[in-house]
Amino acid sequence: MLLVRHWSTRKPSFKYSSRSYFALTTTLLLASRSFVPSCHAFSRTYSTSSATMLSATQLTFGTFNDESLSPTQTQATVIIGKKEPIQKVLASGLLTGLQDEACLNALVASIDGGTGSATTLLSVAPQHYHRVTIGLLPDKVSRNNHPLSVHKITEMVAAACASDSSQTTRLLLVGVSPTCSPAVLTCAIAKALPLYSRKSQTTSERRVHVAFVEEDSGAVVTLLKDCEAVAHAVRLAADLVDRTPEELTTDAYAEEVQRIVQELVADGASVTMTQMVGEELNEKGYGGLYGVGKAATCPPRFIEVTYTPTRPATQKVALVGKGIVYDTGGLSLKPKEGMGGMKMDMGGSAGLLGAFYAAVKLQTPVHLTLVLCLAENAIGPKAFRNDDILTLYSGKAVEVNNCDAEGRLVLGDGVAHVTKHIENLDLVVDMATLTGAQLVATGKKHAAILANQEELERRAVAAGLRSGDLCYPILYAPELLKQEFNSKVADMKNSVKDRSNAQTSCAGHFIEAHLAEDYKGGWIHIDMAGPAWKDDRGTGYGVGLVLSLLGAPGF
Repeated sequence: MLLVRHWSTRKPSFKYSSRSYFALTTTLLLASRSFVPSCHAFSRTYSTSSATMLSATQLTFGTFNDESLSPTQTQATVIIGKKEPIQKVLASGLLTGLQDEACLNALVASIDGGTGSATTLLSVAPQHYHRVTIGLLPDKVSRNNHPLSVHKITEMVAAACASDSSQTTRLLLVGVSPTCSPAVLTCAIAKALPLYSRKSQTTSERRVHVAFVEEDSGAVVTLLKDCEAVAHAVRLAADLVDRTPEELTTDAYAEEVQRIVQELVADGASVTMTQMVGEELNEKGYGGLYGVGKAATCPPRFIEVTYTPTRPATQKVALVGKGIVYDTGGLSLKPKEGMGGMKMDMGGSAGLLGAFYAAVKLQTPVHLTLVLCLAENAIGPKAFRNDDILTLYSGKAVEVNNCDAEGRLVLGDGVAHVTKHIENLDLVVDMATLTGAQLVATGKKHAAILANQEELERRAVAAGLRSGDLCYPILYAPELLKQEFNSKVADMKNSVKDRSNAQTSCAGHFIEAHLAEDYKGGWIHIDMAGPAWKDDRGTGYGVGLVLSLLGAPGF
């Protein structure tokens, strides 16, 4: 059974005074450095004629009234929250150095429709102007949106930081955590601050100082460490998606996973890693993963990472991620317009790796197994073909009728492995940028979920609403859709006969068909092709959703 943590949705009652306020502060230090395959302060060189740069992240915690971060010592302040709490904070005098209450209230009033943002300059000292941006969150949202519409926070932070060249920016979130935990808010902020860049122009050191301004300091202080781990995890996932195909090969991806495992072990966690590579996959019967990846320069890899918590585990969960580091479509070659951006086809594996990292850092009492199915869907003399028959680890023979429906082949091997080899498994979660049809079914902000139990479906939707990684259920009817994969010569085909017949559900059911026949536990499929990618950037989607499903601290 899933352990979930519910956060109060009561309307907060704020009594603002300088003595009653505590602020959690997080400093995000964005510093220029050489190409690094993570969000941590490790350096690694990469052979390329282009200059390389990546932003580092440093998280620190302090008090809201830190004099070193006063308006006279910084260049900008961004204040985000709902209208009434912001107005009360302005009236309280807590924003030391920003004493022009009339000007700031006028700024609030100038925001059309009660949501959006506006900016002004205030004189805070002789010849020192301070840029102030106020962003208002909507008072009401629909039932399928996060209560704070946290994607608005991401958009506001991204816009403020993109338009502001200030070296130090204070970001104040006012009166929001009574209905949304600091860890969830950290997810929204981290999504706005991508790590990866290969631009030749160096950037100056920059800080974004985040403070959660709340009345109940005790509830906030217990979650300080959570924010650090979650921010790292979200930005790591987005960073992996952003990396180019020549950087993030299957070999380089495995090295990245190994580095993360070493960090967690050095932290004292019980984490182990094993992998199968190349021909070994073929010899041991992982025909889907081997078939998809065998034509590439770097071999396919099946990586398994296991975490055993120090506390008694509440459940045993397997996370299975699609890691297609580049998808040409194989011999079912994508057109020029459809191939660009396919470096993001490993977004499911990246989100699960980030979630695994954060879950271990937060000491989540869940026994976790992470399986990453890594391959490049390339073309070449060894490429798998339409009309080939691949035998997956489930033992089922699959006739290939679409080489560009490769994700379900590698995931079929992944779910078959975990359900065959992990005893007393409670839940399998697979996550993938699986179908373009997902965007048609549930949109760009909501992943599509398919679950074999109605209660799991409800819990997944609730986890999305808590975390801000939104999701919505699609049709679950395997008995009605299985004929889409009928084959005359094999157990099934890998792609549907009729694309107009719930093809996103069909793709999920294909994966489900490779669960071990005697597996009795839960299964959730997450198709996040839309929310994994925005404006040519990885978003870090999936970290918060999976942490919420696992009942991780802060979620």
